[in-house]
Amino acid sequence: MVSKESIITGAMLILITYTLGLSLVTQAFPAAQTSKTLSSTGSIQTIGVGVYTTAQCSIPVTSIPWGTLEPGASQDFECYIRNEGNSPTTLSLQTTNWSPLVATTYLDLDWDYNENPINPDAVVQITFTLSVDSGIEGVTTFSFDITITGTS
Repeated sequence: MVSKESIITGAMLILITYTLGLSLVTQAFPAAQTSKTLSSTGSIQTIGVGVYTTAQCSIPVTSIPWGTLEPGASQDFECYIRNEGNSPTTLSLQTTNWSPLVATTYLDLDWDYNENPINPDAVVQITFTLSVDSGIEGVTTFSFDITITGTS
């Protein structure tokens, strides 16, 4: 005849073995991590950073109103970028979804970011400059997306 103590001890050993096995499986097969950036025309997307209109970071920037630009002109847009991650980050800039596509030939977006890492919760002032080629043709309106990525 099997004692109650033997049954309880056996059940506890099975539970401990199961828990350890589950722990090892979790370590061997960590959760998959994926990300996807969705954009909309004229928006600014950020990864690990926030873009704001004020140094206090109280009003997020969702789009940049470039207005009407003349051939050969440039337009500046000043904003503030905050590192919203938990480690120093270096920023990079990418433009996508140009409409019309030929606008990429005549329009150039630049910024004055100096490539220095930004500490967590630190805020830096950035000026974007959109320049229009003096020989622009076939573009009367335009739109594009800006993605700012923070890399630790």
